[in-house]
Amino acid sequence: MPKYRNALPQLSNDLFLTDSGLETVLIFHNQIDLPDFASFPLLEEAESRQVLKNYFCRHAAIAKKYGVGIVLETPTWRASSDWGKRLGFHMEDLDRLNRSSVKLIREVQEEFDDGITRVVVSGNIGPRGDGYDPGDIMSDTGAEQYHLPQITSLTGAKADMICALTMTNAQEAIGVVRAAQSNDIPVCIAFTVETDGNLPTGQSLQSAIEAVDEATDNGPVYYMVNCAHPTHFDNVVSTGESWLNRIQGVRANASMMSHAELDEAEELDDGNPHELGEQFRDLKAMMPNLNVMGGCCGTDHRHIEAICTSCNST
Repeated sequence: MPKYRNALPQLSNDLFLTDSGLETVLIFHNQIDLPDFASFPLLEEAESRQVLKNYFCRHAAIAKKYGVGIVLETPTWRASSDWGKRLGFHMEDLDRLNRSSVKLIREVQEEFDDGITRVVVSGNIGPRGDGYDPGDIMSDTGAEQYHLPQITSLTGAKADMICALTMTNAQEAIGVVRAAQSNDIPVCIAFTVETDGNLPTGQSLQSAIEAVDEATDNGPVYYMVNCAHPTHFDNVVSTGESWLNRIQGVRANASMMSHAELDEAEELDDGNPHELGEQFRDLKAMMPNLNVMGGCCGTDHRHIEAICTSCNST
């Protein structure tokens, strides 16, 4: 049975870390080629599967060192049908690999979860299109149909929850939530924003959250912001408005560059881990419910530890 599906421990005030920028760690630190930024094919071979496990264990060890929780995302951000087809995987392959990804994180959970450091297994859903460009926006019904098979696989493999990372538009997020609701599994929606704090569609973060809540009867257990630097949205979350209570997590980029600049970058900008930790402390002071904190592009275990040491006592 899933360990936490019916009582997610991060729905408390306790600090929960996340892992960091998996794909950028694999590409720039491990020198692994990831066509289409997809890490799920690494589950196919024992050696590359162990690389993935080592990455997650390293992050879980930080959480255990400081006695805090951690939410670990399965390496399945690209493991949906369109991306899988581009990479040569059939639907039965994707079902198998999505399930295998949950098994991997559950192994880490079994090793590190001691009741103090609680390890949450989160099934990771990515956007149908590019994470930086909304492209052709699906209807919410089309999004539900598209994401349902992957969410069903992750649910069947006993993930504790679903998290849709780098959502660029509200319609797709609504579809993800409805697909999760049909599987009776908790779901988190993580929107990405541009340097002006708005979604890539131009919609405000507040409007997107309110649209999803209205269409799904407050379906997400909480919201996150990911794949953006804190300086891109700190002005948005500094207002103290009540809608900010729905945002419980941030997975930040290491770099202050825009999405367009990151797309063109050939070298890794890993920013300043200590400075990022201080910026998370500032975010926490502005966002009353922020307690799930970690990294996205360009971050690694150093950034996660810096975030932890800056925020663990606040």
